[in-house]
Amino acid sequence: MSDSEAAVPNSDDASAVNQLLRLGGPPEEGLDYAGLGISLEAVPELIRMATDPALNDGPADSPLVWAPVHAWRALGQLRAAGAVEPLLTLLRRTDAEQDDWVATDLPVALGQIGGAAVGPVANYLADTAQGEWARTVAAETLGKIGEAHPEWRAECVARLQAQLEKFGEQSEALNAFLILPLYDLLAVEAMPLIERAFASGRVDESVVGDVEDVQIHFGLKAEREHPLKPNSLTDLSRRIAAMEEEIEALKQENAELQFLQDELRSELPPQPYLAPPKTGRNEPCPCGSGKKYKKCCGA
Repeated sequence: MSDSEAAVPNSDDASAVNQLLRLGGPPEEGLDYAGLGISLEAVPELIRMATDPALNDGPADSPLVWAPVHAWRALGQLRAAGAVEPLLTLLRRTDAEQDDWVATDLPVALGQIGGAAVGPVANYLADTAQGEWARTVAAETLGKIGEAHPEWRAECVARLQAQLEKFGEQSEALNAFLILPLYDLLAVEAMPLIERAFASGRVDESVVGDVEDVQIHFGLKAEREHPLKPNSLTDLSRRIAAMEEEIEALKQENAELQFLQDELRSELPPQPYLAPPKTGRNEPCPCGSGKKYKKCCGA
């Protein structure tokens, strides 16, 4: 049995889904999966493909490894409410496998599904038994739902705020990633809570900046009133800037040395041409053949 046959059972709906095993990746943005003949009837097979461990953990150079991404994108386009809970099981891969595609692409697909995803995603976010990075992806997913479905924005903001209220019990990173979707949703109504979280010192400022950055983004301030405090991101930026300055200085120094070298060469008197020594016809051939020159290269 082939990998394709093992991944997707033989059925009427599977015939359309099987195409996703051959598409490879990275997936094309905006690909219309309905145009490939994939409909709501294929949802069970798409869920099976999206969550298949053999496909998700397949060889990086195989087109099969991209099939789950195509499957969850198709489920997002179909707004398949029944896929929400199965797709949430993939979030653990952000902690266990450092799966960047789950972290960055799956929230968009779940966001397309819309309101049916809000409750399950918020419950996942609140579950302290889940990995921290998986929970940050759940927070981002609520933001994506609010962006894609404005009618659900207020509910998504409320769910994010409910979790951020626990800032004293949570890590600085999780608190920052709860603020990030509120920042993206321009949730000015959440500003009093955000200010309290920052004031507690329980927010990683390398994620979304400090409280003044958020206030300026929300239009509550025109400009900074205090200098930005150093954090891991600003420290990294300074080190990168220092390295870039050093590289530029070395390039400049090299250019100056090259200029001086060219100047010195131009001032040297012309050198006489020295013809290479001639080989006598009866002398050994310089090619090393052991023959006389006249019997070898000089023939």
